[in-house]
Amino acid sequence: MTSSPTATPKQLFTVLLAGSLVLLVVHTLGRFIYTPLLPYLVADNQFSAPDGAAVAIWNYLGYLMGAMLAIRWHRIDQIRFMLPLFLAVHVLTTLIMTQTDNLTVISTTRWLNGVANGVVFVQAPALILEWLVLRNRATMSGLVYIGVGAGLLVSSGLVSGTADFLEGAQRWWPAALVSIPLAWWGVMQLRKLDVPVREHDDSGQAITNTPLIDRASIPLFLSYAGAGLGYILPMTFLPLLAKIELPDGHFLQDGTWMLVALFTIPAPWLWNKLGAIMGDLPALRLNFIIQLAGVLAAVLWPGAIGLVLCAVLVGGTFLGTVLLTQRIGRALHPHQGPRLSAAMVALYGFTQMVGPWLTKQWLDSGGTLVSAFGIGVAALVFGLVFAFFVPRPEVWHSRH
Repeated sequence: MTSSPTATPKQLFTVLLAGSLVLLVVHTLGRFIYTPLLPYLVADNQFSAPDGAAVAIWNYLGYLMGAMLAIRWHRIDQIRFMLPLFLAVHVLTTLIMTQTDNLTVISTTRWLNGVANGVVFVQAPALILEWLVLRNRATMSGLVYIGVGAGLLVSSGLVSGTADFLEGAQRWWPAALVSIPLAWWGVMQLRKLDVPVREHDDSGQAITNTPLIDRASIPLFLSYAGAGLGYILPMTFLPLLAKIELPDGHFLQDGTWMLVALFTIPAPWLWNKLGAIMGDLPALRLNFIIQLAGVLAAVLWPGAIGLVLCAVLVGGTFLGTVLLTQRIGRALHPHQGPRLSAAMVALYGFTQMVGPWLTKQWLDSGGTLVSAFGIGVAALVFGLVFAFFVPRPEVWHSRH
C-alpha cells in the first residue's frame, strides 16, 4: 500500500487560485458579463432586446454541448489536452466579439464561447478534485468556486467602469484583455498537476468503471435537476422583478444583483466548511431548504423584503449546491469523477435552458413574473425531496 502524496499550503493555495481564476475567466468573463452588458449593447443599437435574448440562448446551448463533450472526453490525459485548447477558444471568441456587429457572427461566437465554458467548467474542478483526493484534501475542493462569486463583481465593475467611453462591440475589450493573462497563468498551473492516468486501483486490480446511472446516482441527478431549474429563475429575472415591483430610482433596482454577487463570494467557503463538519449530504439538504426559502420569499413578500431575502439566500447557496453535489457524486462513484461531474453539469445546463423557456410560456399565457417564481419553488421542493433519497456514500459502498 503506497502512502498518499502530500501538498504544502503554498501548493494548495496555488492550485485552488488557478482553478478559481480559470472559472472566473470562462464563467463570468464568458457568460455572466453578458447580463450587465446586454442593456448597453441594446442601447447602442448593436441588436434588439429579443435578439439579445436569442444570443443568450445560443450561449446556454453551447454550455450544454460543452458539458456533453466533457462526458465523452473525461480521462485525465484528455483533460490535459482539452483544458488549454478550450481556454484558448474562450479568449479567441471574446476577441472576435470586440470586432463584429453582425448578429449571425455574434450568435455563432457566443455559442462557441458557451462550448468552451461548458468544457472548462467541468474539467478544471474535476482535475483539481482528483488531485486533492490523492492528497486526502477533498474537503477543500469547493473553494475553487470562489472564482465564480468574485467574478460576478469583477465583470460588473469592468462593464460599469468602462461604460462611458466604449460603445457597441468595443465593450467586450475589458473582458478580453483581463481573460488573456488570467487564463494563461491558470492553465499553466493546472497542467503541472501530478494526477496519474489510473488504470489500476491501490490493490493492483484493473479499474472497471461502475455504471454512471444506478440507484445511488439517479436521485442525485434528479435532485440536481431541481436545483438547476430552481436557481436559474432568480438568477435570470431578479433584477427585472425589482424593476417591476419597485419605484423608479430605488437603490434595490441595481442593488439586488449586487447583493447576489456579495453573498456568492463567501458561499463556497461556507458550504465547503459545513460539508466537512456535518457531512456533504446533510449539508446539501440544508442548502436546499435555505435556497427554497429564498425563492419562496420573492413569491410571498413582493417588494423590497422579498427581493432582498431572495438575493441573499439564493446568492449564498447556489454554488454550495454545485460543490456539494459534485463531491457526493464522486464519493458514490470514485472511478467516475470527471465523467459524473460532466453529466451533472450537462443536466444543470439543460435545466437552465428550460427555466427561462417555462417562464416565457407562463408570461405569454397571462401569468405574472412573481408567480413564475413559483416554478422555481416547485423545482426546489422536487430537488429537496430527492436529496433525501440519495444514500450516504459509506452506506452505499458497504452494501455493494
